[in-house]
Amino acid sequence: MRYMIIVRATKDSEAGIFPEDDALMASMATYHEELAKAGVLLEGSGLKPSSKGWRIRHAADGRSTVVDGPFAETKELIAGYTVIKVNSREEALDWSRRFPRPFELGQDCEIEIRELYELEDFETMGSVQRFRDIGMGSV
Repeated sequence: MRYMIIVRATKDSEAGIFPEDDALMASMATYHEELAKAGVLLEGSGLKPSSKGWRIRHAADGRSTVVDGPFAETKELIAGYTVIKVNSREEALDWSRRFPRPFELGQDCEIEIRELYELEDFETMGSVQRFRDIGMGSV
C-alpha cells in the first residue's frame, strides 16, 4: 500500500520564504532518514511556489486553457510531499503521526495523507496492461 503525505502550503511557502533556523530542515532530514532505514520511503520533495507553475483547465465542452500561477488559496495548494510504501493503513498512520511540523511555530500548518491507487484497483479495465507494459506499477 502506498500513501502520499501531502504538506499543505502556507503564505510563507508560497512566497518562497524559508525559516532562518536550520532546525526544520534537520528534523525533516531525520524523519526521512528513518523512513529510508525502515525501507518504506519511495520519494519526497518540496514544491516551488505556485507562481512558478500553471494549471490546465479542461472545460466540459472539451476546450483546455492554461492558467499561470500564482494561485490565491494557499489552503488548496501543496508545498511538498512524501510517498511511502507500507503494509497497512495503521502503519501509514503511525508514520504520518511522526511527520515533523512542516512549518515554524506561529503559523497554522497541515499535512494530509492519501492512499494511492494501484493497478490492481483497475483490473476490470482492459487498458491496465498498457500501464504494465511501460513499466508502471500504478496509475
